[in-house]
Amino acid sequence: MVHDKIYWQLTSVLGKKIHTTKEYWEKIVTTKHPAIKGKESEVKLTLTDADEVRVSKTDKTVFLYYKATKKGFLCVVVKHQNREGFIITTYITEKIKEGRTIWRK
Repeated sequence: MVHDKIYWQLTSVLGKKIHTTKEYWEKIVTTKHPAIKGKESEVKLTLTDADEVRVSKTDKTVFLYYKATKKGFLCVVVKHQNREGFIITTYITEKIKEGRTIWRK
């Protein structure tokens, strides 16, 4: 992702600067996971105040941030690169996926 097109950026519970572009955010909420539309503040909160963070079992640079909701968990999937990262996707799930827990509230 190009830094000059950053839509928003914040520091996660792991101290990583996570960002997304407006174009990619729109792709997530219109094509990938429309249920996330209108939940931008919840996604940000999941990154800054996660209940649990896991490392993907298939890619050690992919991290899954989880926050409990009324309907299960909000999961934000992030690719980490050094001190930064970008959102791959985000979705609502009934249970926490497999992977190694690296951080818990």
